Order: sequence, then C-alpha cells, then structure tokens
Amino acid sequence: MLDRKVILIGYSGHAFVVAETALENGLEIIGYSDKKESNSDPYNLSYLGFENNDDFIGWQKEVTFVLGIGNNKLRQNIANLIESKGKTVDTIIHKTAHISKNAVIGSGSFINKNVVVNALAVVGENVILNSGCIVEHECVLADAVHIGPGAVLAGNVTVGYRTFVGANAVIKQGIVVGKDVVIGAGTVVITNIPDGKKVVGNPGRII
Repeated sequence: MLDRKVILIGYSGHAFVVAETALENGLEIIGYSDKKESNSDPYNLSYLGFENNDDFIGWQKEVTFVLGIGNNKLRQNIANLIESKGKTVDTIIHKTAHISKNAVIGSGSFINKNVVVNALAVVGENVILNSGCIVEHECVLADAVHIGPGAVLAGNVTVGYRTFVGANAVIKQGIVVGKDVVIGAGTVVITNIPDGKKVVGNPGRII
C-alpha cells in the first residue's frame, strides 16, 4: 500500500475513477485542482484552485500529483507543467490489473480495473489504459495515448502520441497507428493509420 499525499488534477468524469483507485491504493488526496470548484464532490475533497494560476497553492505543498484528465493533449500539457515545477506525476495502477513483469509502464499513467498488459509491451508516459482493455505482447504505446474500455491491441501494435482508441475497438497484430488519431468505438483496424486521421467501422475506414 502506498502512503503519501497527492493532489488530483481535474474533478469530473475520468477523475472520479482515478480518485477511487488512488484512494484504494492508500493515497491521501488532499484536494483537487480545476478551473472552478466542482458542483459534485463525491469524495469530499477540498478545492485548491487552478493549476495554471500563479497563486495555485499546490506548488508549495510537499505532494505528488495524479492526472484525472481524459483529453490526451490537455493531460500531456498538464503533466509537462507539473514537471516544470519540479513535481512528480504518479502512476496509478488498479490492483486487479495484470501486468507482465517484462512490460514497461511509463510514469504518470493510469491503469484501470482488469487491464491486461502482456510480455514486452511498452506503455509510454501519461497513458490511460481504461477498464478491461488488453495490450498484447510487444505493443508500443507512445506518451498520452488513451485506450478505451474493452479495446484489444493484438501483438506488435504501435500507437502514436496522443492517439485515442475507443471502447471495444480491435487493432490487428502488427498494425502501426499514427499520432493524434481517433479510433471510434467498436472499430476493427486491419490497415496502418496515418497521423491525425479518424477511423470508424468494421473494417475500419478513414472519415
């Protein structure tokens, strides 16, 4: 069990899931940062202000940070800001996740319930592996990728920076997906995808 104080970045949607796992892991969340105070406070957390403001009190505290931001580009930008302040972004891994001892998990990543990461997979920094997704052997995920619930990446798949893979999507073995790609829910990807494209359907087609 972990035993340290953290600040949660963001406090809605995805952040609620991250908060729950952080608390289950024994972290003490002393408060959260967001543009404004949330109308919903399921974990009874204190509002500490907005991390982009000069007077944000979080920078003066002896804490690490956890990322509750689902948007890939924004999550990466906030991670860069935190690191520029000399602070650390925690990696949060749910206790039900199954991760090969021969896989690499980058700092600041969130790995949710029942995720499988198999042998020799490499997961970058500030990545989200959402509920029940499977990252098979030798896959390589760049920084700030988000793999949605139930998605399956067969062996040797490469996923570029900030790419989003929707819920229950399937990517065929050996496929290379570029950066800033959006793959829709349930899509079956059987060909390589260039940077910046949106892909939907079975088989997947660029739109």
